[in-house]
Parts: sequence; C-alpha cells; structure tokens
Amino acid sequence: MSRLTFFAPLAAFILVLTGLTFSLKNDPHSMPSMLIDKATPTFALASLAGGGDSGLSSEDLKGEPLLLNVFASWCPACRVEHPFLMRLANNRAFKIVGIDWKDDRQKGQRWLAEYRSPYTQVGFDESGRVGIDFGVTGVPETFVIGRDGRVRYRHAGPLTEEVWRDVLEPLLMHLRSAP
Repeated sequence: MSRLTFFAPLAAFILVLTGLTFSLKNDPHSMPSMLIDKATPTFALASLAGGGDSGLSSEDLKGEPLLLNVFASWCPACRVEHPFLMRLANNRAFKIVGIDWKDDRQKGQRWLAEYRSPYTQVGFDESGRVGIDFGVTGVPETFVIGRDGRVRYRHAGPLTEEVWRDVLEPLLMHLRSAP
C-alpha cells in the first residue's frame, strides 16, 4: 500500500506533464478552417460608422479576390497588426474589408479614427454571430476570399511581412489571375 501511495503522485505528475507537452505542440494559428473552398456564410452587418454608410454583407465579398480582416478595438494583437494593414491598404493592390467583432461601437469608431482605417468597408458584429459563422476563435483573423465569394485561406493572429510574402500575396495573385 505504501508503494502505491508513493507512486500515485509521480504517475499523476507524469500524466499532467505529458498532456502539457502535447498541448504546447498544438499551434492555434494553424487550425484549419472548415470553410476552406466553401462559400462565405450569408450575412448583412450594419456599418461600424452607423448612419447611412453601407455596412458589409456576404454579397460584398464577391467579384474580386480580397482580404477579410476580423478585428476589435480591445485587441492588443490588432494594434500590432494595424500598421501592416495600413501599408497593404496604401498599396491598393487588393481590397481589404473588416469586421469589428464583439466590440463597443463607439470604441471601434474611435479606434479607426485614431489609427486610420485600412478598410474599404467595415461591418459591425456586436453580438459576434457572424464571426462565429466564420469560425473565428479570436482576433485578429484574416480570410482570403476568392472572386466567387469562397473562403480560400484563414490566418489566425496578426499579419506579418513573412505571412504576406510567403502565403497571402502569392495566393491573392493566383486568385487574381485565375479565370
């Protein structure tokens, strides 16, 4: 009985250590999206700006390849990503649309007024329902949408020069040149 009492905590420790080791190897940024090669969810969001400005709908995601960026004013990683999105927007090679996710409207408006908006259109997803339909697990997340309105790629986390150069730009160029 004393051996069991001695080895039980050691066995539990090894079991917990093994579980932690496996969980550290799981990269949440590499989680595949169930929407890849499927049509975007049907949605119609009011504009973040409010008033008469057009919001964002699933119909706006058709016609040309584009980036759909999900962000929030409360998101520290979104602040890290924002200058890079501004550089992409200034390039004007590709359209960038945004969804302000689970945010306060006034805070989202102030955030984009302060840091400037890289988006041609911004939808306001206060409840988070549209983000859930896209499978968003946290912000920022960016989706590459083909001209047919289908999701072609999902990137979780802030966009970086490396992700742009190695993944997104080649994919967008391919989608732009495809019939």
